[in-house]
Amino acid sequence: MSAELRVLIVDDDFMVVSIHTRFVDRMEGFTVVGSAGSGAEALARIAELRPDLVLLDVHLPDITGIEVLRRLRGEGDDVGVLMVTAAREAETVRAAAAAGAAHYLVKPFEFDDLRVRMERYAEQARMLADVAPQQDAIDAVFAAGPARGAQALPKGLSGPTLATVQSALQAAPGGELSASECAEAVGISRVSARRYLEHLIERRQVEVHLKYGGAGRPERRYRLR
Repeated sequence: MSAELRVLIVDDDFMVVSIHTRFVDRMEGFTVVGSAGSGAEALARIAELRPDLVLLDVHLPDITGIEVLRRLRGEGDDVGVLMVTAAREAETVRAAAAAGAAHYLVKPFEFDDLRVRMERYAEQARMLADVAPQQDAIDAVFAAGPARGAQALPKGLSGPTLATVQSALQAAPGGELSASECAEAVGISRVSARRYLEHLIERRQVEVHLKYGGAGRPERRYRLR
């Protein structure tokens, strides 16, 4: 892996491309190698430039960013993809997670929101740079924590839904959600969302803080560590 990760920006709004380019230019360890304004152009530019990471919008003029991602994976291309989009529907988040997006960030966002996710991706890439990475590095990439004898999920929780909850947290404005907001984003009940979020706390992947305001009990807010 090169010292700098090469980034391709895909968005049909040239002003957005300009803003995202400036953001990336402010980060150490990343360099923008090009941009694309449609799904077809994105696929062609990825094949031509071989970037390490693609900032990919969902809403493109020809095919969706989700379809671009699916075609890449169908062709065996494992380029890193960070969805950067205004789309926040639960089905879109689920589709991005299922297709292998590394992260999902909802517009509009601040520079640090993008920086944190890109740096997280870069760290994962470094961990897997070895031909045969150690188990602790593999666990960190999959956010599984140290391997234990029984890593199975508690009864009633499923792996795909857990991954979608994590994607919803990654995509959340400000990087945090309440249980109710998570339930709405994922399409499950608030009680179920709370169980998944508390499980992620037990695995030390999520932290919680209390938000006070008005009368009544404080609201629990969850964010990825």
